[in-house]
Amino acid sequence: MLRTSLTSLAQWVRYLPLWTALTVVRWRSFEQRSRGLGTTFAAVMRWYPPAARRFDREARRVFPDMTRRERATLGQEMGRQMGRTLFEIYHDAEFQTRHQCFRASGPGLDALKQAQAAGKGVIVVSGHFGQSEAVRAAIKMHGFESGAVYRPHKNRHYERRIRAGIEAGGKPILATGHAGTRGLVRHLRAGGIMSILLDEKYAEGEAIPFLGHDALTSLSAAQLALKYDLPMIPAYGTRIEDGNVFRVEFEAPIPHTDSLTMTRAFNDSLSARILASPEQWYWMLRRWDGQ
Repeated sequence: MLRTSLTSLAQWVRYLPLWTALTVVRWRSFEQRSRGLGTTFAAVMRWYPPAARRFDREARRVFPDMTRRERATLGQEMGRQMGRTLFEIYHDAEFQTRHQCFRASGPGLDALKQAQAAGKGVIVVSGHFGQSEAVRAAIKMHGFESGAVYRPHKNRHYERRIRAGIEAGGKPILATGHAGTRGLVRHLRAGGIMSILLDEKYAEGEAIPFLGHDALTSLSAAQLALKYDLPMIPAYGTRIEDGNVFRVEFEAPIPHTDSLTMTRAFNDSLSARILASPEQWYWMLRRWDGQ
């Protein structure tokens, strides 16, 4: 009982700074609160050495010729993007209604509509790039709803808020693991849409190049697409203009070949997005093996 109480207290202490940052500006507009949390996270990346060192290690792997000062600037901008993204997830119910902010296009959107018209499920694959919730918002704008797969947070305070936010963007919301996989299969076979972020390290995955370095990557999305003959569509919500507008691009479905080739095609797709806008990817994922 004492250990449980101490764990709960420690989790609350870790959550308190974010809770405070979100609470003290509740009276301000959505855009002002979003920018405010972005500024806070940019400051963390500048003044909190453990976070700065972790980012520098990851960025140096991909950009060895970039100066340390340039990487530090990139890290602060990533923090700004990360803070805004987290704010939008926490307030996803409001975020999803901001239709004027989402500019959706691309051949994958037509493929999604065609699959839905035929009663087929769709797998939308993305990463921790820009704002993935903008992709689900764009899907909802076009009359559909996308569930999502997510990895539960160990801190129950973060977990409660993040799950509630993601659920506001569409259902079902399925945690990683065997039970979640069963629910995912049922939803897809029933003709549903599921969004999956494929850029987290997966210990049982295959080593596939990502940003020029092998990274353990799950093949499950491609395996499901092949098994149930479903389109696997890469989609990204890139921040543009003042950061309050999103260019949501649905790329053409990845051709059905084999799960390894298809997953590598996705890694190449996401890598190209990151190299074009590196500040918009969450570099703190410990993405590569051996860490």
